[in-house]
Amino acid sequence: MAPSTGPLHLAAAVDGTGSYAAPYYVELARLAERGTLDFITLDDSFGPPGEGSGRPDALAVLARVAPATERIGLVPTVTTTHTEPFHVSCAVATLDWVSRGRAGWTVGVSATEAEARLVGRRPAAPAAELWAEAGEVADVVARLWDSWEDDAEIRDLATGRFIDRDRLHYVDFEGGHFRVRGPSIVPRPPQGHPVVAVDATDPVTRDTAARHADVAFVRATTPDAAGRIRDELRLRAGESGRDPGALTVLAAVTVDLSDGEYAAGPGSARGPLTAVDDRPPLYRGGPVDLADLIAGWHTAGAVDGFHITPAAPPGDLERFVNGTVALLQHRGLFRTFYPGTTLREHLGRPRPANRYALAREGAR
Repeated sequence: MAPSTGPLHLAAAVDGTGSYAAPYYVELARLAERGTLDFITLDDSFGPPGEGSGRPDALAVLARVAPATERIGLVPTVTTTHTEPFHVSCAVATLDWVSRGRAGWTVGVSATEAEARLVGRRPAAPAAELWAEAGEVADVVARLWDSWEDDAEIRDLATGRFIDRDRLHYVDFEGGHFRVRGPSIVPRPPQGHPVVAVDATDPVTRDTAARHADVAFVRATTPDAAGRIRDELRLRAGESGRDPGALTVLAAVTVDLSDGEYAAGPGSARGPLTAVDDRPPLYRGGPVDLADLIAGWHTAGAVDGFHITPAAPPGDLERFVNGTVALLQHRGLFRTFYPGTTLREHLGRPRPANRYALAREGAR
């Protein structure tokens, strides 16, 4: 675990069980944007009541949030199980167009029999199989985004030509779970490839994260534990032919700032994290101690930043932005303005070249 030399990245979840009105999500997104956070996430699942549902469609909600915001990245969870990759590709590309280059998606899977029964296609599969399928979905989705070259649209009224067919490509993907011919019905997104995020806490997800993710979330209660996962992910990314530095690793933490400057636990000056089953570790304390924790983990090279889930939004998100983030900005550890307009620019990642355009140029 080497000391960090890169910028600090911060993101936040805007989940709110039982909240269906658009102004609720718009308010949270604008609050996060005032803090210049890289992006917000919104969770989703196919689960029936009592198993994670009771909320509107995450991707549709953030499509509504997009015109009400200007710079904040928008990253909904999109379930790959029981969902056609062609539809995933089109939906996320549309969000990128609606937001003018601020879209991403968190790869999700449906692991329960209850979710399988809702769709009625097949029984629930083991986790390893679900994540192998999710990796194939991420692969073919990126191919479909590239199936239109950037200059494929002609829009020539004089000749009546809308598309240059030489710049549309069949992806002809055949994997272990499906076949997709393509091309997409949506032009290549503004970012080329909207950002892909994966929760890489469970080892079964790490191959998919290392091969396909731009952002990986990890759950750990100590910087050493987080650093080990980060190092493993980057090693795997390099082994799969990727630039290990292209993977941004964020520590996922639930924050309860309701007690203000809550005293840290014995022997700790930074508000220790408490493990919580099936959820991010819990931080309960004050904004100042949380700023110290974030700065300490990042400076030590454990993670590239933090993904915060407010325990009680909007109050805890407001305390995080106006307290913790403001303090990090005052210390010069976090930016005070957005350096660009797209989510990839927030993360310091270049716009990917189109694989089919590169192949065509290479053939020349």
